[in-house]
Amino acid sequence: MMYLIAAIAGIAGALFGFDEGVIAGALAPLRRDLGIDPVAEGMMTAAVPFGAFLGAIVGGRLALALGRRRLLLAAAVLFVVGALLSAFAFGLWTLTFARLIIGLGVGVAAMMAPLYISECAPAAQRGMLVSIYQLAITLGILGAYVVGYAFHESWRWMFAVGAVPAIALFVGIFGLSDTPRWLAVRGREAEARAALARVREKSESDPAVKAEFAEILTGATQDENRKARLSDLLTPRVRPALIVAMGLFLLQQLSGINAVIYYAPTVFELSGFSSTTTQILATAGIGVVNVLMTLVGMALIDRLGRRLLLLIGFAGTAVALSVIAIGAATGSEMMGKLALGGLVLYIASFAIAIGPLPWVMMSEVFPLDVRALGMSIASLVNWGFNFLVVFSFPVLVAEFGLAGVFGLYAVVCVVGLAFTQWLVPETSGVSLEEIERHLDSGRPLRDLGRFTPRAA
Repeated sequence: MMYLIAAIAGIAGALFGFDEGVIAGALAPLRRDLGIDPVAEGMMTAAVPFGAFLGAIVGGRLALALGRRRLLLAAAVLFVVGALLSAFAFGLWTLTFARLIIGLGVGVAAMMAPLYISECAPAAQRGMLVSIYQLAITLGILGAYVVGYAFHESWRWMFAVGAVPAIALFVGIFGLSDTPRWLAVRGREAEARAALARVREKSESDPAVKAEFAEILTGATQDENRKARLSDLLTPRVRPALIVAMGLFLLQQLSGINAVIYYAPTVFELSGFSSTTTQILATAGIGVVNVLMTLVGMALIDRLGRRLLLLIGFAGTAVALSVIAIGAATGSEMMGKLALGGLVLYIASFAIAIGPLPWVMMSEVFPLDVRALGMSIASLVNWGFNFLVVFSFPVLVAEFGLAGVFGLYAVVCVVGLAFTQWLVPETSGVSLEEIERHLDSGRPLRDLGRFTPRAA
């Protein structure tokens, strides 16, 4: 049952990835049909992360009152509307508005889907199950690249395809209940107990279900009378969790991932791949690496633990970006091979750690009473810097060249190594209630489960 839940919620990730990746194949025909300049291109492309920024604000405010399920249903509707408006857009600004609507759906779903999975999953499998969301993102990106290749002359068909998984998300979520923890905190104990038994595929009288529900109910009873405020996130109890969640998303975005995802064909063009078809095929190859290495990360996340994977990921991306930057700066005759090899290493390193782990840890580190609000603020950092990177990339490349931009991203990844070493806790195999008790104790968050991840 948990795998079904994670797969359905993961469709939101596939839509996120598709709507990010589809623009890579659509830019060439859009430039031809609409004649857009770099600034207009940046605005249209960045409309999705900007809309997601707004969606994260809305999601954070409504998550406790409306629940995770209703907001995922609303996000599915936004995805359908945005996809159809994009397909029938009659100009640049209509298309930009349509992608803004898609972004609203992305922002809401990107909060609610990991949260939904996290609040249903058993502790020993939580990391892997939440990572299904990131796997779905990579599958969505790869699907977008394939669609871009299949409909390389028609950007309208590329965008229209996005309505299909959006409808599937609505149908799938419609058949599920809300999470046991949300139902418990809203005082709906009977429904919460039934929901927990259903996702564990056991009877309500099973001793393990009773014990887990008692722990959930204790936490919910303590939190149900607390109304989360922004000031709560700055208290000594919650501030360490906020720093970790915001910091990981900041580093994820400034590592340049969305510049690579949105503009991969452009990067290959600047690296010497002259054929548009070759650029798209090379980009699709990067998408395949992204999917495969995300699967590797899922297999390791509850075994090696969050911290070690993050260290591996930041080290690999720093090396890969440095190789591309040095090759571009020196004008190497092997720049095409360096770009392809560097991007493969970059995507592989990103996919096993930097991609999934901010989503996983965002859904883990906050106490229940401020979880939705804390995730909302972390998501704002994610989408704000996503917008900044995507909007600025064509402008920065025109000003400083590929070497300067990728060199900057490499420096960020080195900072990520230090951030992980000094501040990130190990949450592998630790229940959400245990994490909350650790925060309540006043002990440093970085000492939580440090160096002792539990095997799945």
